[in-house]
Amino acid sequence: MSSPFHIGHGYDLHRLQDGGVLMLGGVKVADGISPVSHSDGDVVIHALVDAILGALGRGDIGEHYPNTDARWKDAPSIKFLQDVVLLAMNDEWRIANADITILAERPKLQPFKPKMVDLLTGVLRAPVNIKAGTNEGVDAIGRGEAIAAHAVVLLQRVV
Repeated sequence: MSSPFHIGHGYDLHRLQDGGVLMLGGVKVADGISPVSHSDGDVVIHALVDAILGALGRGDIGEHYPNTDARWKDAPSIKFLQDVVLLAMNDEWRIANADITILAERPKLQPFKPKMVDLLTGVLRAPVNIKAGTNEGVDAIGRGEAIAAHAVVLLQRVV
């Protein structure tokens, strides 16, 4: 018998470069800095997409949106999230909640967290919690050369 709940974890990391725009959780958080990425490089949404796909047992973001496919060049990651939420619904699952941790030295994210929560809550139709921390100067994230996010989602079977 299948469990009425499935849990999934996602992780994403991108190097940062000068220029462009940094999107996190579907929200523009900085100008003049951007991820090195095929799509818009939103690590929050990429981690969420992987968490949902993992809970569904449907592989990972690279299988669904490969960086070798020109369709996804500079694509807004919110499209990926909308697609996998629909996939979950079609598989008779609903997202019960999501918990996200962003790791970044720059920019400071506190002012943007409420906007991210509101946007993601609307897309997921579920409660979302976002935490932000630094790597205390350790490794590429700590030196401000990269940004990363972890996401955990709980899916509940629709009865």
